Amino acid sequence: MNISPDEAQQALDAIQEIARKTRRALSSSGAYLFLIVWGAIWLVGFLGNQFLPPRSIGYLWFGLDVIGALLSWFIVARMKRYIRNAGGVPGRRLAWFWALLFLYVIALIGVTWPLDVRQVSAVIVLVVMLGQLAMGVLLTITSVPLTLSITALTLVAYFIFPAYFHFIMAFLGGGGMIAAGFYIRNRW
Repeated sequence: MNISPDEAQQALDAIQEIARKTRRALSSSGAYLFLIVWGAIWLVGFLGNQFLPPRSIGYLWFGLDVIGALLSWFIVARMKRYIRNAGGVPGRRLAWFWALLFLYVIALIGVTWPLDVRQVSAVIVLVVMLGQLAMGVLLTITSVPLTLSITALTLVAYFIFPAYFHFIMAFLGGGGMIAAGFYIRNRW
């Protein structure tokens, strides 16, 4: 099959237009808000891990996770009005996926206990990134590069800069998610 240069250019233009519309739909859906909310939670939580006494860290993360869950629920409730599920993955199934993944994190930590705070943090981040990677592969491939970047950052910080692991995760992990959220909102 021979394709003329004009036909090839038209096909490429059509693909780029579809990609642009997809990015714009994701941006206008409000999905970027999850990155901002959870990036802020990571920023505060990991700074707490770096500077607070170990006794306080569990309480801090529990409070932050409750706030994050409530804000996520609120975002989903607002998005439901604007987004129609046309054969995609229903929201309840996504909620079940994340709830079950959370239970697996607890089981994994229980099986590998005793762990120090840095190990617990790394395990949680890696399992969350695995879940996010699954969502990216199944729903929208656009989140895969960010997910792989955070995974690589986690491993580099854990193995190469262990004393600064939580600090790095706060500013590059949490701050990176916040920046990505604003980038998606403003540039897509």
